[in-house]
Amino acid sequence: MRELGLVLLCLLRICRKGVQCSGWSVHVPSDVTGELGKMVVLPCTFTHPYKTFDRALTAIWRIREPYNGTIVFKCVSQSSSELCKTAISHKNKYKLLGNPRHKDLSIRIDNLTWSDSERYFCRVELAGDIHDKYESRNGIKLHVIAAPRIINITVSSNRDHTFQARCTAEGEPAPALTWTGPPYGSPSSSSSSSHRVTKELRSLSHDGKYTCTAVNSHGRAEGALYFYKFRASDSSSFMILIFVPLGIKVLILLVMLSFTVFSREGPPSAPSSLARPQLPECTYENFDR
Repeated sequence: MRELGLVLLCLLRICRKGVQCSGWSVHVPSDVTGELGKMVVLPCTFTHPYKTFDRALTAIWRIREPYNGTIVFKCVSQSSSELCKTAISHKNKYKLLGNPRHKDLSIRIDNLTWSDSERYFCRVELAGDIHDKYESRNGIKLHVIAAPRIINITVSSNRDHTFQARCTAEGEPAPALTWTGPPYGSPSSSSSSSHRVTKELRSLSHDGKYTCTAVNSHGRAEGALYFYKFRASDSSSFMILIFVPLGIKVLILLVMLSFTVFSREGPPSAPSSLARPQLPECTYENFDR
């Protein structure tokens, strides 16, 4: 009888004011996929044990872990006639799509970045005599995917006067990189993160076009570079090749400049010191004298 009394007491504490003991539930998908740079919707619906509820309601979304994870979205509705007003929206990229009064906490995340690949947990809080709180325990894992993109392709020289080409691409899943072109040395690759891969070509010795191709399940991308090594037979021929054409161009330029100046000024006039002296004007001369 004592055990039965304890059970009844527990039921009375839990099931107050018409609350159904098994009335709480949260429904979320285990995984959601979104594309880098675009938007994605995280669905979340719930049930509560109240037939009607007209008091303050709070909707919350966390990341990383339930109950103690970082809050990225929060809105509060004071009554059933009031919309849920946003109190927190990290970087202003989280928007409420559902209506919490209709048991829908779904949100939209805009402009997805790599850092948005997290686990998300939705939570609802109902204010009253008993402050009811319910949160998804497993949450939703958001996977951000992307087609490959070449973000950098360069050529650099080493201390031993050899050259190497480097290609870096990103995508999710991490893309596979391949080099094509003239014969080259042994390639090596390294990955700096889960979605970024770098592949090098060492000891480039042949001129021509080298192409880097990145491929994953969502597409492919290509980047190319042109490699040419300057070669001179000796230093004297190198100086001749450089300075003889330069001297000819300078000489031509001086001739053209002199001709332009001469044509503008016209033929030079005689100096004033050599001009014949002018006689005073007269109207009559007597040649008999």
